Formats: sequence, structure tokens, C-alpha cells
Amino acid sequence: MQTPLISILVPFKNTEHYLADCLESILQQSYTQWELLIVDDGSTDSSREIVQKYADKEVRIHLFSNAGNGIIEALRTAYKHAKGTLITRMDSDDLMAIHKLEIMQKQLCLHGEGHMALGAVRYFSAKGIGDGYKRYETWLNSLTSKGTNFDEIYKECVIPSPCWMVYKSDFEDCGGFTPDTYPEDYDLAFRFYKHGLKCIPTTKVLHHWRDYDIRTSRIDAHYAENSFLELKVSYFLELSHDPEKRLVVWGAGKKGKKVAQLLIKNKIAFDWVCDNPNKIGKDIYNQTLKSFDRLSEIKNPQCILTVANQEAQQGITQFLQTHKMMAMRDYFFFC
Repeated sequence: MQTPLISILVPFKNTEHYLADCLESILQQSYTQWELLIVDDGSTDSSREIVQKYADKEVRIHLFSNAGNGIIEALRTAYKHAKGTLITRMDSDDLMAIHKLEIMQKQLCLHGEGHMALGAVRYFSAKGIGDGYKRYETWLNSLTSKGTNFDEIYKECVIPSPCWMVYKSDFEDCGGFTPDTYPEDYDLAFRFYKHGLKCIPTTKVLHHWRDYDIRTSRIDAHYAENSFLELKVSYFLELSHDPEKRLVVWGAGKKGKKVAQLLIKNKIAFDWVCDNPNKIGKDIYNQTLKSFDRLSEIKNPQCILTVANQEAQQGITQFLQTHKMMAMRDYFFFC
């Protein structure tokens, strides 16, 4: 039986209330061939002292100080010391299911390099989970159950940042934590996609994702909506845009306008359509908004869709399919 070493990379900053539970969930793993590379990103509470006590007792836990500043530098610091054949990331305020490492490494050993092991996730919170997070959890787990995560990569981050595992060789090929691009987890997901890694499907819940008011993804400007759209447009133009097709933006709400601004900035010509009669015919950024049914007049279109309403998305999908347009080739949902 293969027992490769797993390097677990964990940045932390001021998570004193959750660190002990996180570390206990790692220590209780059924798979024992791991090293924990945990990096203090300038904590001002008792977080470092908590980790130090665990490191003093457990030789597999290695505590470091961030060589720079911020989560990307902390992850680089951790990775610099990684000796494992397999690489995974963990958040310091979350919990691992007891068989998480065992299941993920078995999947990777079975399928080999070029694959990514994932797990279903469950959000939990002392205040309860809001509808938005429930929808994201359901959507993400639905993709993971089929291994089709990359089919909807332009909607949201399709790889849960603390619940993936890959071979170190694949991680290196994807550029690891080299880029300075935020949101760093979404950027890494795009690079996994770019390099053709295949998601191994699973329905097993392997990670418990904690939500609370001051979680980094809620308060850090690097995770603001504009950052996500900038990343999406950048990778779309690199990986998916077909210059032989006429680009069309569908939707003139906040996200549609931001996408239009980014395309103009990149000097990409496009048509702009919507289904809002109050906006059709108006000029925005020197672009005249057309009715969506004018799409049939555009030869060989490729659409970026910025309509968030799920019911509307279903109708749009049916409309595009009647025009023999294919998802992830001819149209891409950006929300």
C-alpha cells in the first residue's frame, strides 16, 4: 500500500478561537503520513502561542513566521519547506473530516498525476448559514460529485480552497504560489484548469468550512467582487476567447457594466445586449444596448453572460441552445 507524505500548508492570522479545533482535526486524521507547515502571518493575539504548544509536542507540526506579508507570501513560506509527494492546503479556522487525508491520497494514488482530489464541503456557523452560502455549497458539491468543476469555472471559484490535493509535480507545473494575483484561490483554480488537471469525482464530505463575520473572504479587499471579475475576464481572454467569433456581453447590471469596462480597457470589440426594456437603446460607455433577440443577427457570436438570476439563466440557456450554441465554447456564465 502506498503511503506518500502529504504536505499540509496552513497560513494563520488572529484565529485563536479556532486554531486548537483545527489542529485537533488534523491530529485525529486516520492517515498519519503528513507534515503540517503552518505559517504565522503577523498574529497579534495568542494564535502563535497556541500553535507553538502543539509544535512542541508533535514533530510533524512545523511553525514558521511569514517571510513577507499577506496570505500569498505565507503560503509561499510554507511551500518552501514542503517535502511531501502530495500537496494540500488547509484554513486555520476550519475542520477536517477524520478520513479526509486518507480518502484524498487514495484517490490520487489510484488515478495518478494529472488529477486533483477534491471533497464535498459543509459550511457551519454559530449564527447559522445564510442562503447565499447554502446555494454555493450545493452548487459546488454538485459539480464535485460529477468531477465537472471546470465546466462552470467562470461563475465562481469551482475548487474549494481548503479541500484539494494534487501531486507536487503537478502543483509545480501549474506555477504553485508564484503569482501575486488575488483572489489567490480562484487564480490557482484557473491555473489548474489551464494545465488540464482532471477533477476526481466524489460525494464524500471531507471538509467543514467555518463562516463568521470577520472571516478573511468577507472583509479583505482582495476578495471583493471587482477582483473576481477582473480575474475572470483576464483568464477568459487568455483561455477561452475566440477572436474569430464576435464577442457579445449579455446583461447591463453592475457586473455587466464592469465586464464591459474591462473589455474596453483591453481594446476588445463587442456587442452589448440585454432583456431589460428600460435599457435597450441606451448608450453606456459609447456602446448602444441592443435587445437580446438581435443575437440571431450576429454572425458566429461568443457570449459572456452576466445575468445572476437562476431562473433567467435557465431561459437564456434554452435560448442559446436553440441557436446551437454550446456552453464553455460559445457562451460563458460569469455569475
